[in-house]
Amino acid sequence: MTTPSRRQFLQLLGAAGASMSSTVRASAGVFGQAPAIVRAEAALPVVDYGVASGDVGLDRALVWAHVDRPARMVVEYSTTDSFRSVQRVRGPMATPETGLTARIPLQRLPAGQQIHYRVAFEDARNSRIVGQPVTGMFRTASANPADVRLAWSADTVGQGWGIDEARGGMRLFETMRQANPDVFINLGDTIYADQPLQETVTLDDGTIWRNLMTPAKAKVAETLDEYRGAHLYNRLDAHYKRFAADVAQVTLWDDHEVRDNWFPQQEIPRDARYTEKRVGVLAQRARRAFLEHYPIPLNADGAGRVYRTVGYGPLVEIFALDMREYRGANSDNVQTTLDASSAFMGSAQVRWLQERLAASKAVWKVIAADMPLSVVVSHAPHEFEAVSNDDPGPPLGRELEIAGLLRFIKQQRIRNVVWITADVHYCAAHHFDPARAAFKEFDPFWEFVAGPAHAGTFAPGALDPTFGPELKFSGVPPDLKPNRPPTDGLQFFGTLSVDARSRVMAVRLHNLSGAAIYTNELLPQV
Repeated sequence: MTTPSRRQFLQLLGAAGASMSSTVRASAGVFGQAPAIVRAEAALPVVDYGVASGDVGLDRALVWAHVDRPARMVVEYSTTDSFRSVQRVRGPMATPETGLTARIPLQRLPAGQQIHYRVAFEDARNSRIVGQPVTGMFRTASANPADVRLAWSADTVGQGWGIDEARGGMRLFETMRQANPDVFINLGDTIYADQPLQETVTLDDGTIWRNLMTPAKAKVAETLDEYRGAHLYNRLDAHYKRFAADVAQVTLWDDHEVRDNWFPQQEIPRDARYTEKRVGVLAQRARRAFLEHYPIPLNADGAGRVYRTVGYGPLVEIFALDMREYRGANSDNVQTTLDASSAFMGSAQVRWLQERLAASKAVWKVIAADMPLSVVVSHAPHEFEAVSNDDPGPPLGRELEIAGLLRFIKQQRIRNVVWITADVHYCAAHHFDPARAAFKEFDPFWEFVAGPAHAGTFAPGALDPTFGPELKFSGVPPDLKPNRPPTDGLQFFGTLSVDARSRVMAVRLHNLSGAAIYTNELLPQV
């Protein structure tokens, strides 16, 4: 991400007020025209938390930004970083009602192209006053088979590990940027709204981790503005901000965007940190803040849906899931029938997923899940958080939903389905095979785990045998001391690289330095 020079800045103070409707061609861009009005820099709208792009396809993308005051978003984009010939789109107002965020859908983009864009904001009362632009870029998908690289991770600013600039900040985001993925899939726990930061943390060697502090991260988030502030905290990190500007995203959520292990019906009877005890109320506020702060498509009324598909050319389609918003209460997870109490994704989402998988023409179908299928996740006796129930027998509880989905994939002969996931704060490769399983009605498949991006690291969890998982690789030892800090280097991300000619998918799990610590090649099935 770059900002203009002083000379360019003087040019940026003016902008044309003509033709303010859809997309307009210009030879040098409105941001490069002679100034119409010159004012002090403090009077200009400022893009204060960077820019981002998301849900990029063959001919479309979303561009997002945050501004420091009410102002109107304007985007110019080009296929060259010189912006010699540009398209310009004048977008919506960013207001306190939108958390001072705005997004613009770009359409009719050229396929298979690097798109360079710059975002500026017009003064709310005078469109001829325009702030400095901030630049970003993304790659549109190719209409023909072309090499594709996806990256994924999750879990950011968790377990007390915030931004310590003296220790390099959120270093994994720079490592991922250098890996040059076409798309980054953020699998949730994008923030830890329920985990305030302390100014200092003493490490095992006696040295001090010093967190950058903001008011929003000094307490648990309850209000809309506190949730907003938790999202903006991440964008104070230079690596995070640059990564968001340079790599398109597909973003999901999990529990810590609201509160640890939440489900819609939950109450908070014994946590004195919360004055609002109704999790449903907190979730409404948190959901709004989440949708505001990432380039996710919204409806006309400003609402959006976390689960969605993003096709990236003929080789890959991403199926982003929401395993949080439609679940029944966490329980002993041994229901014998599939109903609202045993739901995990919910019947509507499962039907949608089945229909979209069956209709997909992509060679590889990548299911992006915010929680793993068979890792046993339980934070209280008889209260399971994920799919599994630590029972080796036939599917019960939430496992019934997954069993039905796996059966459908087999019956419909849907090939080349790969699961990627996170949440458990380590990296791993799991292979599922009906020959090892209590439930037999599915085809073998892989699930790959990666994370945390910037949070505490933990030892691997146990695997429930119901679907026949086998741990093929773990990036951490089984006796790892809990909550290892980012300074230990145990931060992980994964990449999926599809070769255009062979259509082989190369799977790699990477550590903080970017080294591939696990590699697998998956052959496409016909």
